[in-house]
Amino acid sequence: MSAHPDHLDVTVPGLDAQFIGGVWRARTGGVIDVISPTTEEVIARVADPTVADADAAVAAARRAFDVGGWPDLPVEERIRVCAQLCDALEKRLGSLNRAWAFESGATIAHGEMINDGAGVAVWRGALEHARNLRWEEDRGDVRLVREPIGTVLGILTYNGPIVLMGMKVIPALLAGNTMIIKHAPESPLTSRLIAEAIRESGFPEGVVSVLAAGTTVTQHLVSHRDVDMVALTGGTAIGVDVVKRTADRLARTALELGGKSPAIIAEDVNMDEVLATLSVGSTGFMGQVCVNLSRVIAPRTRYDEVVDALASHFSSLKIGDPFDSTTERGPLAVERARDRVESHVATAKAQGARVVTGGRRPAHLNRGWFYEPTLLANVDNGMRVAQEEIFGPVTAVIPYDGMDEAIRIANDSPFGLACSVYSRDVELANRVAKRIRSGSVAINMAGVSLTQPFGGWKQSGWGKECGPEGLLEFLQLKQVVTGGGYLNAGVEA
Repeated sequence: MSAHPDHLDVTVPGLDAQFIGGVWRARTGGVIDVISPTTEEVIARVADPTVADADAAVAAARRAFDVGGWPDLPVEERIRVCAQLCDALEKRLGSLNRAWAFESGATIAHGEMINDGAGVAVWRGALEHARNLRWEEDRGDVRLVREPIGTVLGILTYNGPIVLMGMKVIPALLAGNTMIIKHAPESPLTSRLIAEAIRESGFPEGVVSVLAAGTTVTQHLVSHRDVDMVALTGGTAIGVDVVKRTADRLARTALELGGKSPAIIAEDVNMDEVLATLSVGSTGFMGQVCVNLSRVIAPRTRYDEVVDALASHFSSLKIGDPFDSTTERGPLAVERARDRVESHVATAKAQGARVVTGGRRPAHLNRGWFYEPTLLANVDNGMRVAQEEIFGPVTAVIPYDGMDEAIRIANDSPFGLACSVYSRDVELANRVAKRIRSGSVAINMAGVSLTQPFGGWKQSGWGKECGPEGLLEFLQLKQVVTGGGYLNAGVEA
């Protein structure tokens, strides 16, 4: 029996307003419908941000940084205010998870795992890193000072609007920057609950604005002369666009981008142990996770066994209502995502891949943007399905002969975000991990650590989030020379 409510049962503030500079302001543009990915019905109508709203948010952030005093506050005071924000977010976790389920199709269980678990750990960790950071240090006649960058545009995604508060927003604020938080347009409910948490946390006027904006407003913000840094989580094509739009003013960028992450399975594995994490690592949140393990690289000697084990597990997953506690996978968050998945699966079949399980919309669900977790066999790493990020529940199994070939296949990708290596021989797994060109490698598990520095290589981006390094991304280093320094820029030998 479905547990899905027949209406939005979460109280969401500011539906007809925008949160600019710390206060709710009446909308300046039109309204847009919020469509449930589960029922395809309108569950709310919200104010659509305009370019004028974006300009007002940047102006507020600029004033708050230049004359408002936020960067000049003692670090302890910034920590105090950001800790109040953490408290306010944690007080709302139940509502945030429920709102996220309404607008994205994330199951309640997934929300609790990502937000109540990882989210709380990440933002509480950021507070601790700020307490322990050496904001100033003396090196003889030079004092090194870490200072904020200025106005920061944080671009967040629909697949993690809450946990990204700890990965991007709170570190940037702790560093003394002012912020425009640009949520995805698919996050109109969670973004407003987050804005209300910010409002009650005691930030000075102008320090934080929140806009759940589409492409036109986002590109305007990225190009804005008064935005000093852009911190993005998003697709690689969007990252390239950000770099181009910020290049003429050399604004700082930190980019966490796409992935086509491999899972290398050694010949000696126990498949039951592998499945315990690989299933979630490849199909969690319907594959809409940047570190999704979408390429399974399996030994040819055990290829059929690996395919059969994965197929059996994929086909057993219960797909349906994200509010039902027995549901394991909900819908895709947006209709275009399902369209993209269907296109990739069709192309893979045309190129010779075999659909082992999935590959269609569930027959028992006649509405909602659902798609069955899909396993593809007979995949060559040169196929489109093995090279492009799909951001959906599609996993390709690729055979290899010998570990050197497995490593070559794993590295044969424009991306380098995450990887898993499964083997009973831990020394072998560590040797393989050393040869993988990726920002993260997990051994005998799936996933990444969000309490330590995380980020991609190659086209998966640059810069780090989380850990003390994630805080340092939002700081710049100044040397103060107090004596004995080389005073001339062109010192002659």
